[in-house]
Amino acid sequence: MSIRQDAVAWRDPEPALFAVLDPANGDIVGQAPDATARAMDRAIGEAQAALPGWTALLARERAARLRAWREALASEAEVLAQLITREQGKPLAESRGEVAYGLSFIDWFAEEAGRLEGVIIPSHLHGASLSARPAPLGVAAAITPWNFPFAMITRKAAAALAAGCTVVVKPSPETPLTAIAIAAAASRAGLGDGILAVVTGRADALGEQLCLDPRVKVVSFTGSTVVGRKILSSAAGTIKRVLLELGGHAPFIVFADADLDRAVADCVAAKFVTSGQDCLAANRIFVHRDVHDAFVERFVAAVKALRLGHGLEPDVDLGPLIHEGQVDHCLAQIADAVGRGARVLTGGARDRRGSTFLEPTVLTGVDETMRIFREETFGPVAPILVFDDEDEVVARANDSLYGLAAYIQTADQARAVRVQSRLAYGMTAVNTASMTGPPVPFGGLGQSGLGREGSHQGVRDFTDTKYLCLHHG
Repeated sequence: MSIRQDAVAWRDPEPALFAVLDPANGDIVGQAPDATARAMDRAIGEAQAALPGWTALLARERAARLRAWREALASEAEVLAQLITREQGKPLAESRGEVAYGLSFIDWFAEEAGRLEGVIIPSHLHGASLSARPAPLGVAAAITPWNFPFAMITRKAAAALAAGCTVVVKPSPETPLTAIAIAAAASRAGLGDGILAVVTGRADALGEQLCLDPRVKVVSFTGSTVVGRKILSSAAGTIKRVLLELGGHAPFIVFADADLDRAVADCVAAKFVTSGQDCLAANRIFVHRDVHDAFVERFVAAVKALRLGHGLEPDVDLGPLIHEGQVDHCLAQIADAVGRGARVLTGGARDRRGSTFLEPTVLTGVDETMRIFREETFGPVAPILVFDDEDEVVARANDSLYGLAAYIQTADQARAVRVQSRLAYGMTAVNTASMTGPPVPFGGLGQSGLGREGSHQGVRDFTDTKYLCLHHG
């Protein structure tokens, strides 16, 4: 895809560039501007200047602009999918799914723009009418990750734009080209200068600049809990709204009455999508002792059947990890677990295809003493634990600082509701691996984040409430 650098209006006259590499083979996919603090300052300034005009549009006018942006992106859906695979590594089928997923959020928030209704308040004062309405916060910053380089931008930006905010996006330096393509489509769709800007660069200071700048009124971040804490701290000085979608360490609980074929299929899907580099990934697989051996036998067979390769190759299930360091992290967790008594039933090593490929791995005999129980994995490693009863598994599943997502497999709907109510997680899927989408209030409890993305809350979180007391004599 030819990336139009002229669509990035904030860029320096002669920007420095950095190479974007294909994680599967190290080939250069393209180059992106390596922005300076001066460039970021210009982007924020343009967003601030464009804010009054964008806010003044009728909700249906903003919705029309969003739909035009959506159509500009949809017209290049296949090219975008291939770009995602080349710079992120995921299989092409997953990239196509991500594009469709990301477009669905623009559709949703275009509709939500006209649903931001206020309220009439019964007056407690004689001769006065009281009302309250949502108003856009102002310039919004979106700091987005590399694992879903398309959908995380559209989910955040479409919500903020629908609310009447202008947006500055700082994408991950691993996947900047998809973000630039999104900005180019916005330009072609006529969103206008300053309404949606993308600032690419390798410096961590660019994200901190967004948090510190008083012109930025809200920061929405998706990424690790460690970085989320830093963003929350940096934003405190200007008392801005902070929305955080952070790490996850999802329990996948298989009760004795579960349909094992379904449980295995759902567990493979929940664990290995995006090569396990997903905050929703099933990272701790709890299986009831009565069905443990049968589940493990079927699960290992399914994992062994997964196909590794470059994401553009046909029939590939798993691509590379984003870089060698992520493979090193997974191998360290595996070594720690084996050193403490776990067994590797399949995988457990770098794949022959290259340094960024990790064999899909299954561990048994895992317990709470191991790093893999405590730390988010972000890779294709499936640790299996045994449990005996409901109270036990709930307590062990909740033994985590994370609280994003959980999975339950059971034929007993009463049990499913009961266990879900006791799990300290923001989202739970029962007998399925699929739970997300535009109508869903996506987000977690504990140190998995603040706020929600999607649903009506996705727009509301970019607004504040303005109250009016009108005395009419």
